[in-house]
Amino acid sequence: MRLKEDFHHSIVIERSEFICYLRKCLDEAQAKEFIQQIRRLHPEANHHCYAYIAGQHNELQRSNDAGEPSGTAGVPMLEALKLSGLQDCCAVTVRYFGGIKLGAGGLVRAYSRSVSETVKLAPKVEMVLMDRYTLTFSYDLIGKLDYLLKDQADILTKDYGEQVVYEFLTTDPTVAEKVQELTSGRFPCQWIAQEWVEKECQVNKS
Repeated sequence: MRLKEDFHHSIVIERSEFICYLRKCLDEAQAKEFIQQIRRLHPEANHHCYAYIAGQHNELQRSNDAGEPSGTAGVPMLEALKLSGLQDCCAVTVRYFGGIKLGAGGLVRAYSRSVSETVKLAPKVEMVLMDRYTLTFSYDLIGKLDYLLKDQADILTKDYGEQVVYEFLTTDPTVAEKVQELTSGRFPCQWIAQEWVEKECQVNKS
């Protein structure tokens, strides 16, 4: 699972504001550039703490407390990222100090919460292995095939020439058989290939 797009979310704890920024970063260079970007965006902030994970098995893992007491910011942020199930993600939490000290435990909870809440709200995608097909058929079958495919496939293109040509993706291995049955074998699906496709995950805001 990966981020669909950049996202940020703010929380206030004991008058301190914690703003967490997330970006999909595929390597260390991208993560470092993002961290610098957020620092430039908030030059007056007290802290710019960060954590990021990248790689097929999240083998690249880095974190930094950025002036907070050791172990109270970067590590909790990194653990929150790991628990989220996200891949290739950099989190930068900007803190504007509100005048009330939170203590080590309070900081750990605050930075962990800043990341976990932001990840929960952020739009995400997952990679799904799908089969790509083309289907050529006669005009009289448009209604029936649209009804069949609407909940079982993602139609990519529709071409209306001498015959109708659809190109679609599906995860349902029985779709080709259903088309075969519906068209009485006259218009079989032509399999093209399997491919990984990003599918948006439903965001849980509860």
